Amino acid sequence: MLKDEDRIFTNLYGMHDRSLNGAKARGHWDGTAKILQNGRDWIIEQMKASGLRGRGGAGFPTGLKWSFMPKESDGRPSYLVVNADESEPGTCKDREIMRHDPHTLVEGCLIASFAMNAHACYIYIRGEYIREREALQAAIDEAYEAGLIGKNACKSGYDFDLYLHHGAGAYICGEETALLESLEGKKGMPRMKPPFPAMAGVYGCPTTVNNVESIAVVPTILRRGPDWFASFGRPNNAGTKLFAVSGHVNNPCVVEEAMSITFEELIDKHCGGIRGGWDNLKAVIPGGSSVPCVRGENMRDAVMDFDALREVGSSLGTAAVIVMDKQTDIIKAIWRLSKFYKHESCGQCTPCREGTGWMMRVMDRLVRGEAEVEEIDMLFDVTKQVEGHTICALGDASAWPIQGLIRNFRDEIEDRIKAQKSGRVSAVAAE
Repeated sequence: MLKDEDRIFTNLYGMHDRSLNGAKARGHWDGTAKILQNGRDWIIEQMKASGLRGRGGAGFPTGLKWSFMPKESDGRPSYLVVNADESEPGTCKDREIMRHDPHTLVEGCLIASFAMNAHACYIYIRGEYIREREALQAAIDEAYEAGLIGKNACKSGYDFDLYLHHGAGAYICGEETALLESLEGKKGMPRMKPPFPAMAGVYGCPTTVNNVESIAVVPTILRRGPDWFASFGRPNNAGTKLFAVSGHVNNPCVVEEAMSITFEELIDKHCGGIRGGWDNLKAVIPGGSSVPCVRGENMRDAVMDFDALREVGSSLGTAAVIVMDKQTDIIKAIWRLSKFYKHESCGQCTPCREGTGWMMRVMDRLVRGEAEVEEIDMLFDVTKQVEGHTICALGDASAWPIQGLIRNFRDEIEDRIKAQKSGRVSAVAAE
């Protein structure tokens, strides 16, 4: 279990002062100029050594991503863009950082931008996050006033500007290239890659897009050293991580824990156990709504990191753990997700535009049991035609929950169809 002195986010629950003075009292903005004096290459090497993998879902090594940025400018400026769009259902970790510990992010933006020779950084915040935007803007204003960012940031001789851009609440704008399009004032639709953002990102300039949590942990890693950060979690799954646990636990929460903690320890230590006890656990979605669900009995001993969750047929994603007990209508729950993805598809790719609606309509009939058993395989077949055939990952995100449902709970779908045919439809399905 993570000790208090090892926590990076010291004000996750808003118990303390979130202003600049409060952040400094908790050790933030400490020796930032000294970190910058060590130079770009040192910062990137330290980040590589720490083993930090992106906290936005894909888990790409952060230091490596930074190193893709051009070393010498060809006349174009470089940019850092922070993805604060957090629209994945079940995910609410970045929200707590921006609401209660915003200076970790502001300081992280300065150091990360310096490492990539970016004199400007944009934070793209989700449209629904009104109070979070206010807290973050207040922190940015404080940092400007104190001379920590702006001209000659932290008296380092480096000029750095930080802008907060408020989205309008579209899920697709959480995809990095759609986010860049939206930031430029265009419709939020994903771009074809290559070119990748490191070559041509915002305004056609070299750009790196990182998640809020990935950037907010940077100053603490550099202060305490990469070996300290790498001491948590299994190899290749280093560090501490914010877990957002929701659903049928006695105490839903966002908590910072060491990577590679077991699911059972996470739930028992921080969430007061499963509602109705462990025998009542039906399914878990371990990484936000777009990853496949896992049967409860396979999840209890599962290790919460990138590699281990792949072994149980799912993914860590954003570590938004959605817990469902045996009172859940799992078919209806997955139908609700397919409805969400249909609504949020930008319509650019035919498989996603047509497939999400098609899958939702079949799911609608499965919920009521008004389908044929053969349609289960047909639905699975359609998910395979959507998955991997679209410009961005929304196609995969719409397919995976349904694949997880069919792989793990096929018997329930078949039972419902048979019950409907024999006139014994259950009360749950009849709603």
